[in-house]
Amino acid sequence: MKKLLFTAAVAVLGFTSVSAQEEAKTFGFAEGDIFVEGMIGFNSTNNKNTEEKTSGFEISPKLGYFISEDLAIGGELSFMSSKEEVAGTDTADYSGFGVGAFARYYFLDLGERFKTFTEFGVGYANQNDKLNDFKVNTIGAGLDLGINYFVTEKIALSFGLKNVLSFATAKADVDGAEAVSEFNLGFGDVANPFGGTANFGILFKL
Repeated sequence: MKKLLFTAAVAVLGFTSVSAQEEAKTFGFAEGDIFVEGMIGFNSTNNKNTEEKTSGFEISPKLGYFISEDLAIGGELSFMSSKEEVAGTDTADYSGFGVGAFARYYFLDLGERFKTFTEFGVGYANQNDKLNDFKVNTIGAGLDLGINYFVTEKIALSFGLKNVLSFATAKADVDGAEAVSEFNLGFGDVANPFGGTANFGILFKL
């Protein structure tokens, strides 16, 4: 009887150990996985020398599909708003939306739950300056860096640095306006509708 109980105990412990190892391997992604991610970013500047202030935010939902264990492709939408003020007087009030496509590559695991990635994206954005009654159309591309922390097997917290390297060209729909191009190595300008700020969010693996 004691031998039987001992054998059963060893079997249970062995099963628990194997299950724990299998569970540890589930943090991350595999070929064919699909994820939904929502990111939000804020920016704010206050230049007391020129009395200029800017503020803005962006919300970006994404949908991605893993074509291999480390590489995902997908699409995203973005909704943004920004304001500019000089000496207490509003000078611009933008709101807009964007659409884009991205490729994300996971290149380093920091333990079992932290997964770091780089992401290249291209997109189009349309912004409307409600104060001055004109629109700005922008086409751009950017390289981002990010990290996911898996809270559970299906849910991860996300942090990203958007547009570490970026290029954008914008044109206002007013008579005589010329296209303006901008290349950034580092953080983009706050007027860049494709970002330039730290982003936080949450990811769901489907």
